[in-house]
Amino acid sequence: MSEFWNRLVGIIMVQHFADNLQLLCSYYKSVADVCRRLNINRAQFNRYLNGTTVPSSSTRRRIGEFFGVEPSEMALPHDQFVKLVQARPIRQSEDVKSLTSEQQQFNQLNQSGQHGLAKYSGYYFEYYLSMACPGKILRTLVHIESQGDKTYYQRTERLNPRNLKKSFHGIYNGVVQLLSDRLFLIDYERQTHVEMTQTILYPSFQNRVERLTGLRLGVSGSGERAPCCARVVYEYLGLNINKKRAVAQCGLYDVDSDLIDEDICQSIKNDMKEGDWHFRARF
Repeated sequence: MSEFWNRLVGIIMVQHFADNLQLLCSYYKSVADVCRRLNINRAQFNRYLNGTTVPSSSTRRRIGEFFGVEPSEMALPHDQFVKLVQARPIRQSEDVKSLTSEQQQFNQLNQSGQHGLAKYSGYYFEYYLSMACPGKILRTLVHIESQGDKTYYQRTERLNPRNLKKSFHGIYNGVVQLLSDRLFLIDYERQTHVEMTQTILYPSFQNRVERLTGLRLGVSGSGERAPCCARVVYEYLGLNINKKRAVAQCGLYDVDSDLIDEDICQSIKNDMKEGDWHFRARF
C-alpha cells in the first residue's frame, strides 16, 4: 500500500512541476523562445510541459536559475506556486537582454566545440601536485556528461591534511569544449564562487579513452592565492562507478606512494628540461 501512495505522490509532484513550468513560460513570448534561451531541445522540453518526464536535477537547477525560482519551489502545488509568482516577479526577457551578447558568443563557441566529445563522458580520477599542500599529490574525482547539446563536468575534491574526523569536500562545476584536437575545461568553485580553474588536455586518438594528460591553471589554496600551473593526468574509470567509494579514494598522497601508479607520478612531475622557454604539457 505504501508503494502505491509513493507512486501516487510522485505522479502528483510531476504534474505540479509541469503546471508550474507552463505558468513560468507564459511570461515569455513563446515556448520556443524559452527553449532557445535555456538551450534545451524543444521536443524534450515539451515532455517536461506535458508531465511525461521530469528533468534531471542539474537541468532543474538551470531552469530554476533562469526563471529566478528554487528547484524545490517548482514542485509546490500549483495554487501555492501561483501566489509565490505573484509575490515575486519572474525574470522576463527584458531582464536578460544584457546577457544576450555573451550567450550568443558562448553558443557559437559551443557549436564549434561539441563534436567528438561523446566518447569522453564518464568518471575520471584527476592527479596533479597539490597547489595548497606542496609536495603532495592530489587525487580528485571528475564526472563529464552531456546534457542536451552541451557537455558539463563536476570535479570533487576531498581534503583532510590534518587528519581530522571529517574531510572537506570542494565541488567545482564547469563546461567542456573540444577545439582543434584539444580539450578545454573551465570551472568555478560552487560554494564560495571565489575560484576558477582551467585545464587543457591532449585528446585520446584511440577509440577507448584510458588516460589524458595536460596542464591545469588555478590558484593555491593558501592565503596568498598565488596563480599556479601544474601538469595533470585524467585516468578514466568508466561510465558507471561506485561514486562513494571513488570519493573515499580521493585526497592527498605522498609523491612516492605505492597507491599511485608510477607512470602517473612521472607524468605529473613539474620539471623543465634545459633550454625550455615555456612550461609544457607531456603527451
